Amino acid sequence: MPSLGRLHLITDTRPGRDPLAVLRAALPLARAELVVQVRVTDDATDREAYELAREVVARCRPYGATCLVNDRLHVALAVAAAGGHVGADDLPVPAARRVLGPTAVLGATAREPGTAVAAVAAGASYLGVGPCHATDTKSGLPDPIGPAGVRAVAAAVPVPVIAIGGVTAASVPALRAAGAYGVAVVGALSGAADPAATTAALLRALAC
Repeated sequence: MPSLGRLHLITDTRPGRDPLAVLRAALPLARAELVVQVRVTDDATDREAYELAREVVARCRPYGATCLVNDRLHVALAVAAAGGHVGADDLPVPAARRVLGPTAVLGATAREPGTAVAAVAAGASYLGVGPCHATDTKSGLPDPIGPAGVRAVAAAVPVPVIAIGGVTAASVPALRAAGAYGVAVVGALSGAADPAATTAALLRALAC
């Protein structure tokens, strides 16, 4: 199973956003510390998801970065991504593990220790935990859990915990202190005036 980077970039495919431009800025700085989670909007076709994921895999490979595909595990297999990530409304973790196979990276979403422990027992390689703070990059999210919620999950499981939801470089130290192995960002990079500078700031915060 590939080692897991600490900075997870989730592609932002909302209108007016350019996920590949953000990726071009982040890859040379983050290299193997970068995990790119290909996430597309619900109304995107499988062909659109496939084309984006294929491009991301090709761009990640020379830098040693990891590409995962959110939700659409058949796309992850089709583009030979390192694995995938499933949320609460996607395939159950045991089924996702059967689809991806025993060596792929499989992320699962958790908000509290019980769900986290069950996901790891079922085969999750890491956990995405949040939302930690308020965010507008995805609708229908529950209330933020803050660093205290991250701490509760991180203390319950032996796998990396990736904090997600409204994460910025300024919020990284508190999340790391709470036990987060790394962080996942969407708007912090896709909405940045200078994605390269923001990537550098996130990497500095993660290294502390």
